[in-house]
Amino acid sequence: MFKSSTHDVPATAVVPRHVAIIMDGNGRWAKQRMLPRVAGHHRGVEAVRATVKAAIQHGVEYLTLFAFSSENWRRPEEEVSILMDLFLRALEQEVAKLHDNGIRLRIVGETTRFSPRIRELIAAGEGLTARNTRLTLTVAANYGGRQDIAQAAQRYFMAHPEAALATAAPLAADALTPYLAMSYAPEPDLFIRTGGEKRISNFLLWQLAYSELYFTDTLWPDFDAAALDAAIASYRTRERRFGRTSEQLQATQDA
Repeated sequence: MFKSSTHDVPATAVVPRHVAIIMDGNGRWAKQRMLPRVAGHHRGVEAVRATVKAAIQHGVEYLTLFAFSSENWRRPEEEVSILMDLFLRALEQEVAKLHDNGIRLRIVGETTRFSPRIRELIAAGEGLTARNTRLTLTVAANYGGRQDIAQAAQRYFMAHPEAALATAAPLAADALTPYLAMSYAPEPDLFIRTGGEKRISNFLLWQLAYSELYFTDTLWPDFDAAALDAAIASYRTRERRFGRTSEQLQATQDA
């Protein structure tokens, strides 16, 4: 379990240990080419493969991809059905490849809404890859940051019922951290959103508190190794202070 950056200052490096990405722009990519939206989603899967490979080459240890939000159920029923089918096919076809390449797969989100077959494949994929250490690939599916925090609070109070008493001590800021969906991973060092939008969109609200934010107009199907290179190059120019002054940071580096 990793501690919160609001409690302890994490080590920084030229390569982000954990990269989190909102993969936005599949539909617009298809529309620009007068193709059905499903074509953009299929091309987006290829971008996932390229990004996973590039992340490994950079030495990234954790890669988290926002595939389907808890709000995406509001999309047209036909598109949701296509996305569910694509998710199922990806689990069927990609997990063995991930395992062969030493990649651990984790799925976070409210999976109970998915079909029994998808839930079965998720469990099998996580089980098969559980001991892999080359890269931890997390796919956020039917995930919402607010929901994650609410569920973490519920788990906390179930584990610590005495904390709900009027006489209990105030809840520490990082008390919920072990109960979050991604307690197994450090907080993202670098957050990327493709497609030109500049929003976090209910993604990892707790975990992104001190992440470096990077927004690009590149649509997700066009995101490749060069695009990840550019994002990491931008990250390397950032001064990560975690509440400290530049002078304090310099003194720490000189020590």
